[in-house]
Amino acid sequence: MEPTVVDNPSAGRFEIVVDGQVAGFAEYRRRKGNVSFTHTVIESDFEGRGLGSQLARGALDAVREEGSGALPFCPFIRGYIQRHPEYLDLVPIDQRTRFELAPASAEPDVN
Repeated sequence: MEPTVVDNPSAGRFEIVVDGQVAGFAEYRRRKGNVSFTHTVIESDFEGRGLGSQLARGALDAVREEGSGALPFCPFIRGYIQRHPEYLDLVPIDQRTRFELAPASAEPDVN
């Protein structure tokens, strides 16, 4: 069975489920149109399978789909955004410096 990322709002976290088991989670708080990611865990029995990246991608895709912003207080989520700049637009421009994320670069000059 393929890993699935699901939102569990009652627990305040996105979970990655493998064969019916929660293999990891990304905790969050929702406030004022933003999802603040605070902590990410992959259970030791599931480490080394790339599930953390799948969890981060699934959680950020869900945030994008709902039209919210992302505040990556969690170092893992922040690192994922740094490695995958296609998610940088989810972090509000005025918050990017706070998380040491480069502002979206301007279009290159093609003179």
